[in-house]
Amino acid sequence: MKGKLYGIGVGPGDPELMTLKAKRLIEECDIVAVPVKKEGEESVALNIARGAASVPEEKVRRILFTMNKDKAKREECRQAAAEAIMEYLDAGQSVAMPVLGDVGIYSTYSYVHKKLIQAGYEVQMISGIPSFCAGASRANISIVEGNEGFGVIPSLKGIDQVKKAMGVFDNLVIMKVGSHVKEVYDILKAEGKEDNAIIISNVGMEGEYVGPLLPDREYGYFTTMIIKSEM
Repeated sequence: MKGKLYGIGVGPGDPELMTLKAKRLIEECDIVAVPVKKEGEESVALNIARGAASVPEEKVRRILFTMNKDKAKREECRQAAAEAIMEYLDAGQSVAMPVLGDVGIYSTYSYVHKKLIQAGYEVQMISGIPSFCAGASRANISIVEGNEGFGVIPSLKGIDQVKKAMGVFDNLVIMKVGSHVKEVYDILKAEGKEDNAIIISNVGMEGEYVGPLLPDREYGYFTTMIIKSEM
């Protein structure tokens, strides 16, 4: 009998924000497959999981997901990752793949999820708290109220996409915005809305910053911006 794969969101950083279901499945699964960008790299998601669950090293398998700019090489790596997981499942082992935040939002897990479904394997997604929800709570603000709507985009789509989204949504969440904060600030300042933005960086982790948009401050990879129509 083949094993089952669980894609598990472990939340934004604070182990206390992990769900009881995430903790139980990570502990119960035979294998914990953790995505890493390069050999020897530590997994942030694994460290979060270990803050709430017992994860002995002997059941941890680090699965490579390259960030190479070559699309073909990325796809080749993702296929290899899927095949590695299939080997464990074929051996009857259950596999948990912990990922940051929610498993359905810009998750590394999604790269293998569809491949395994297409190959006929049993898979299940276990939701976690997204970073922008946890960050909004830390900032003591709501993302939407009443009849408002909001959009979620990555800054990697380009500043033009940010401008378009600001014209469509009442409130906007921009993820992975760390290297583009100054550019977004300039757009907001031109419209007199620079005080309507909240920065959420490394929420629940070391170096956490939750506060107003400071254009000259340096921000890391795990940085999200929430732009409100009114503050």
